[in-house]
Amino acid sequence: MFKWLVTLLMATSLVACSSHVSAPADNLKVGAERDGLFLPKLAGKRVGLIVNQTSVVGEQHLVDLLLEKGVTVQRIFAPEHGFRGDHDAGAKVDSSIDAKTGIPLYSIYGKTRKPEAEALADLDVILFDIQDVGVRYYTYISSMHYMMEAAAEAGLPFMVLDRPNPNGDYVDGPMLEPEFRSFVGMHEIPLVHGLTVGELAHMIVGEGWLETDKSLALTVIPMQGYRHDMRYELPVRPSPNLPNYVSIRHYPSLGFFEPTPVSIGRGTDFPFQVIGHDSLFVSAAEPFSFAPRSIPGASTHPKFENVTVQGMDLRGIEAKGLNLNYLVEWHHKFAEAGETFFTSPSFMDKLAGTDKLRLALAEGLSEAQIRAQWQTDLQQYMKMRQGYLLYP
Repeated sequence: MFKWLVTLLMATSLVACSSHVSAPADNLKVGAERDGLFLPKLAGKRVGLIVNQTSVVGEQHLVDLLLEKGVTVQRIFAPEHGFRGDHDAGAKVDSSIDAKTGIPLYSIYGKTRKPEAEALADLDVILFDIQDVGVRYYTYISSMHYMMEAAAEAGLPFMVLDRPNPNGDYVDGPMLEPEFRSFVGMHEIPLVHGLTVGELAHMIVGEGWLETDKSLALTVIPMQGYRHDMRYELPVRPSPNLPNYVSIRHYPSLGFFEPTPVSIGRGTDFPFQVIGHDSLFVSAAEPFSFAPRSIPGASTHPKFENVTVQGMDLRGIEAKGLNLNYLVEWHHKFAEAGETFFTSPSFMDKLAGTDKLRLALAEGLSEAQIRAQWQTDLQQYMKMRQGYLLYP
């Protein structure tokens, strides 16, 4: 028996992800579009929302839909990048009032990541509806975890309106080791975990990862017509530096360059789609250069601001999975030159969820040798994951 208290609204599938991405089904409906399943559960309730700019139902924001339907939206909890998605990565999000609706905004990215009990005292239910990208260090799932924990402690039911995972067709990368747990990696899952937020919410509860002795009443409103092998191009960018499908597919591979001197295009119109440096670079098939600039709300002070760098243009390449070759090649180039590659080894280890990847690179191991290190853990995870899948 699973250890959660949940309302399951569809049959569980035990089919593992494939690496093939197929076209979306015509009848795909995200959880937020299935209002007949969740509006009755919100009737007469004071609702706390965890939403951002991705929480759309067609052309309408979920907040506007709920207000239109007479739902009492008591408070909005704003994650990284803010309620409107206009804050830099890592930029503090302040609590305020939403100018359009007058609803209080409570920041859960900054000083407070799990709200105090007072912020939940006037609520009857908490609802999460945010588009994730399926990568462990993307912090929306960490915010979901803390809000689930707070809901359990307050005795409030927690509802997730499920959305597709644009990197949901494969599972790969190192597993998080507990000693490297942080806000950019809270769960003992692979870097690319192959779960929707609804499936992950079930796993968080089922595996006992909430640090509370209180139980959580969890409801997931599932999607209709979704498969893990489905190509899904997000209608709204999930954060300022993931502007399109290509960037989202490269994100798992290029995120490891954040604690290095190498640019992955922050401060350009194509972040997470290029790799470059001003003096050291890996030769590409065609010479490519770019010059990062300040873009307030996306990258105020990027690496190499107003400096031309050279490197790789990946915009014409759609990533089929986690590519470690980029990291191996650029690390090798810096090692050859006697230059420091990881300017923040501790942050690299938090992103990887382990120090094994960084140490393997230092030893000069190949991509195949590095991948071999996490295969046993991946196999164990895949078995565990089977019990939490809601979609084929």
